[in-house]
This record gives sequence, structure tokens and C-alpha cells, in this order.
Amino acid sequence: MKNILILLITGLLSAFSWADDITGRVVSVHDGDTLILLTPEQKQIKIRLAEIDTPEIGQPYGNQAKKALADLVFDQTLTARSNQKDRYGRVLAQLYLGEVWINAEMVKQGDAWVYRQHSRDPRLLAFETQAREEKKGLWALPESQRVPPWEWRKSRWTQRKHPPFLSEPAP
Repeated sequence: MKNILILLITGLLSAFSWADDITGRVVSVHDGDTLILLTPEQKQIKIRLAEIDTPEIGQPYGNQAKKALADLVFDQTLTARSNQKDRYGRVLAQLYLGEVWINAEMVKQGDAWVYRQHSRDPRLLAFETQAREEKKGLWALPESQRVPPWEWRKSRWTQRKHPPFLSEPAP
């Protein structure tokens, strides 16, 4: 029994420390935190940048966030370090262009929020604070337009589920 417990714990620990490196050229940028890598084997892999969240297309600053990511990575060869997928099957990854940590660059430039619910690196919060203080990127928007994407998505989902009536229904 003790040996089984040790094997189980060892297996769990190694699962958390395991990380796959995927190298490929960026062939498409979907939005500010999602892109497609083309591997040397010609396999397309959808990557979601881990620990950050950017405004959605249609949300204030959404197109600018997409352009910012494209300016950093499009047609570049990147390394995606990952050990998990999200619920949509996208690989969640820390992206690197050589030594440059792309996830952090998006936050430093003011093009992304730290995704509080999923972030584990305190450096990202420091980068976000500095970008906010310097009013970089989305932090230059009027406060009313600076809605975190997770809140914006939730409000859109609620509106679709319960669309407002344009007028009162007839009795």
C-alpha cells in the first residue's frame, strides 16, 4: 500500500512539472491571446497564451490587442512551453521568441490583463501595475471602456441568455 501511494504521489508531481516544448512558425493570429503555430511537420496547433487575457474582438481595444500580438509574433518562429489544454482544446502556453517572453510582453505593453483566475507568476502582476501607472495600451482608455475580458464575456453571455425586451409584452 505504501509503495502504491509513493508511486501515485510521484506520478502526480511529475505530471505538474512536465512541460512540452512546441516549436513552430506563427501563421495566423486570431485575437490578442490566440494564434496558430505551424510545426516543422506541417501540423497546425492552436495556442492560447497562458496567464493573460486580452480584450475580445468587438470589445474596446480588441483589434489593437490582436495587432499588438501580430506585430510581435506573426511569421516568427516561436517556442510554446505547455503542459495543458483549455476546455476548447487549445494548447495553453508560455510563448518565447528566443529569450523574449511574449505573454509578459503583452502585459508590459498594456495590451493584456493578467488573468487573475489562472495566473501563477507574480511578475505578471508587477508588469500590469507598471503598464497601468504609465497608461500604456488599454490603460489609456477611459475607465468605462476598461472592462476585463472575463467580465465582458460574462455580460455578453448573460445578455444572450436573457435578451432585454425592446418593449413590454402585451398582456
